[in-house]
Amino acid sequence: MNQYIGSDFDKFLAEQGLGEEVSAAALKRVVSWQINEAMKLQKVSKKTLAERMHTSRTAVDRALDKDDLGMTIATLASAARALGQRVEVRLVPEGETAHA
Repeated sequence: MNQYIGSDFDKFLAEQGLGEEVSAAALKRVVSWQINEAMKLQKVSKKTLAERMHTSRTAVDRALDKDDLGMTIATLASAARALGQRVEVRLVPEGETAHA
């Protein structure tokens, strides 16, 4: 019988040593999606975003790549600012949901 049936998925990921990696990947996917959505809404091209960020189109491509986990907070803040947004980063106590 599977020992994880009925158990908490976060607990399973933690036991496998994957919790932080999965959280980082999920966060990057959400952030990339949010940037893309803001670009669509404002009709901003990648080229225009790069110009506003004072960076290259390649850097914008990396920021929008949902699988590239290397985005820095500075790059995120720059992209947000270029789209008239701001970034909020906070720590959440273990076991508490991020939306609390």
